[in-house]
Amino acid sequence: MNHDFPPPARAVSAVTASVLAACCLAACSGGGDETPASLRVNQVGYVAGEKKFAYVMGDGDRLADAGFEVVDERGKPAGHGSLGPSLGGWNTTYDDVRAIDLSSFDRTGTYRLRLVGADAGPSVRFRVAPARQLLDPLRADTVRFFGTQRDGEDVLGDATGRVASHLTDEEARVYEAPQAGSSDGKAAHPALSAVGGPVDVSGGWFDAGDFLKFTHTTSYVVAQMLSTVRDTPSVPGLREEAGHGLRWLDKMWDGATGTLYAQVGLGSGDKDVRGDHDVWRLPEEDDHLTVKPGDSDYLIKYRPVFRANRPGEPLSPNLAGRVSAAFALAAQTEAAEHPAQARAWLDKAAAVYAGADTRPAKGDLVTTTPADYYQEDTWRDDMEWAAVELARGADALGDARGSGWGDEALSWARAALRDEHPGTLGPADVSALAHADVLSSANPDDALAADLGAELRRQVETGRGRAAEDPFRSGVVPSDFDAVPNTFGLLATAELYARATGDHRYDDFAAQQLAWVFGANAWGTSFVVGAGDVYPHCPQHQVANLAMSHTGRGDILRGAVVNGPNDAGLLKDGEEFEGARPCSFAPDDGSWSRFDGHGAGYVDDVRAWQTVEPADDFGSTALYALSLAVARS
Repeated sequence: MNHDFPPPARAVSAVTASVLAACCLAACSGGGDETPASLRVNQVGYVAGEKKFAYVMGDGDRLADAGFEVVDERGKPAGHGSLGPSLGGWNTTYDDVRAIDLSSFDRTGTYRLRLVGADAGPSVRFRVAPARQLLDPLRADTVRFFGTQRDGEDVLGDATGRVASHLTDEEARVYEAPQAGSSDGKAAHPALSAVGGPVDVSGGWFDAGDFLKFTHTTSYVVAQMLSTVRDTPSVPGLREEAGHGLRWLDKMWDGATGTLYAQVGLGSGDKDVRGDHDVWRLPEEDDHLTVKPGDSDYLIKYRPVFRANRPGEPLSPNLAGRVSAAFALAAQTEAAEHPAQARAWLDKAAAVYAGADTRPAKGDLVTTTPADYYQEDTWRDDMEWAAVELARGADALGDARGSGWGDEALSWARAALRDEHPGTLGPADVSALAHADVLSSANPDDALAADLGAELRRQVETGRGRAAEDPFRSGVVPSDFDAVPNTFGLLATAELYARATGDHRYDDFAAQQLAWVFGANAWGTSFVVGAGDVYPHCPQHQVANLAMSHTGRGDILRGAVVNGPNDAGLLKDGEEFEGARPCSFAPDDGSWSRFDGHGAGYVDDVRAWQTVEPADDFGSTALYALSLAVARS
């Protein structure tokens, strides 16, 4: 997701000073002339039997002759060794980073690591355990996060204090999307006009820390969730949560008129009309507004719906592809126990797929309103994904259409390889998901199979090439948007490549990426709320900020995946939101900035949507990546 737009109103949980102090452990210690070197470990833990990477950052002269030692949970020596060679500098304070190879520690348990001979600070804790022991709790937490994101009547209030919200979405009006050029194309024009309705678009999930709902991201999330259900060990509540998103997607598709609705809610308004990003509040407050047409808050309570197409006209192929894939995956996962329902899902998937415009004009792909919220320039991968899932759904039900869809999947795969230039797995690029399923189920010929495997390998190699140049072996550019979800996208692609080809050359790379996202990075923090010892406390998320930490139970937005580091230049001045509770969490030296480097910065502050706003697609990509890692173990 490229957030190249005015920051939306998002949210957070406030924490007391004592909690902050308790959460900033030894991993937060600084470096340079006056402070000791800093150790960075995977705070969630290392999988037994796999490579284990830790790092130390500090002054190069002091680290030159340093070593390390490890003790077990009883304090008995468990091993020692020398630091690896220099991996380069990070910033002027930490001009040297060195790796510590902990791979020999395979016995399940908790250990402590400390430096020897480098004026080191306190030791840090790390854990070794089987993958399921480490990752299953995180997978369950991610599912809980989606429970927090629910809208409509069917909300889960046990941990969040949530109540039903946006009940007016049950009878929403359809509007023409604002045209580019009116209020810079990013806001509602006062003359925004209704063209249809009412339609029931209630339910679903909030997209991120705000309260908009998008077909583009929800279809991606639902399809990933159902792929997780199909392909990996079970996660408590996942099938039910996927069903919640699926039911909303079903509402967004009007099969009778051939209309696909793309969005519920207006993002940013103008001087006359307020949009979702202009107001910081709990979602249920919108239902209690007293407004009439023409009032500035009218579209806050009576939220507009924007279409992806006019009735009966062709559908944007990127949306048609991923919505069809989600419906077809529902058919697959329901086929054994509920065949009649599965056939209904398959027929809906087929109808959406058949409605796709397969000759779209350049720049005409529909994502969101405005399109800057989620940019996309590929679509053949979406159609490939739809065709292969339709084929698998048909095969599961004994439907004769399966062979035809299988042939179309092969054709779309060839077209995607020929005409598109994929990046990293995420809502703008689903080629890794499509290619892997074509390889495993569509019987490609040898030449196509080789090309698909090579493309998956290229995507992972791009990350591995970056990692070779990064002191912490990160496979992403840490100063770019979406560093953390892109890391999970790389991890998922590496796992998909190994699963589809049997080639495990990237297992070590995958372990490095997992370590980075859970604390073995310059900032010494995990980027998943509740995971590890140090994690985001102040996400830009309105429900977390206004409700969750104020229930008296100390609830946090557990399982939320945030953006992580970003361009340091974007973080100089956080945006204030009227009504938001102040919240800022920092390491014990009072600042994250001393750990910034290579153009990347990080802050844990409610005002910093660039680093600590969670999003649904972040969560589903992480869930899928972690689940594939568990399935391999």
